[in-house]
Amino acid sequence: MSPQPAPARAVDVHQDVSPEVAALIARVAAHLPAEGRLGVAYSGGVDSTTLLAVAVRELGADRTVGILGISPSLATAERAAAHDIASRIGVGVVEVPTDEGSSEAYRANGPDRCFHCKNELFARISDEVVAMHGLAAVSYGENADDAVRPDRPGARAATEHLVLRPLAEGGLTKDDVRTVAAALGLPNADKPAAPCLASRIPHFKEVTPEKLAQVDRAEAAVRALGFSDCRVRHHDEVARLELTDHELARAADPAVRTALVEGVRAAGFRFVALDLVGIQSGAFTLPLVSVTHG
Repeated sequence: MSPQPAPARAVDVHQDVSPEVAALIARVAAHLPAEGRLGVAYSGGVDSTTLLAVAVRELGADRTVGILGISPSLATAERAAAHDIASRIGVGVVEVPTDEGSSEAYRANGPDRCFHCKNELFARISDEVVAMHGLAAVSYGENADDAVRPDRPGARAATEHLVLRPLAEGGLTKDDVRTVAAALGLPNADKPAAPCLASRIPHFKEVTPEKLAQVDRAEAAVRALGFSDCRVRHHDEVARLELTDHELARAADPAVRTALVEGVRAAGFRFVALDLVGIQSGAFTLPLVSVTHG
């Protein structure tokens, strides 16, 4: 009989922290509701997880609930990981199915695609979750670095739906967020960014469930080969694979290369290309919004 994996370690969000970390947490806490329950739009990324953990620390698990939007744009592995981490923090998670795919503007995949996605999520939360769970407020994990980026149209949806952004309002940068996450023992403190699967499709190419499923399967195949992070960009028959800088060389190993090609082709692509630039955040959106705002 093979040995069973060790049970996941619980996270004690109430543990002692350094004065510097305590000050960062206090800056976030100042923007949490004084009364009532807080809903945290939660994806399992380090920003929303840190906000969720700080809310549990400051308000208690009974006054905090994670809200996980479920749609074809959420990778299967990300959904499972989000539930695992929330359970280790000791806080409940409510799944909210979203239907951004029914929006023509979302499917059209312009640079404002994220607005239509977030707008759908926040609308569903307002309509279906607030009353059911007695929420006094809803928040999400925008940090201070995100707040000044031009490729974050989802922020406009948060503003329109009166969603709180305690990390950004507290002035916490991405580095600050990771510092707090590490101090609280969150298992994803060093997790790379994991944008939704729709970000792999070039703007003005239609977003479809079929394309999202292809990307999900292809990226799962890449990670199954031991790569720590990746993006599979969908260019119709071509999958353009982005890897971390320190793992690019490994992809050239003949055995690994063969396995990569087989795994990505099995997801429905005909050709597999390796992008020598590596992983590029905002690769499709930044050039367009830079022209718009520049």
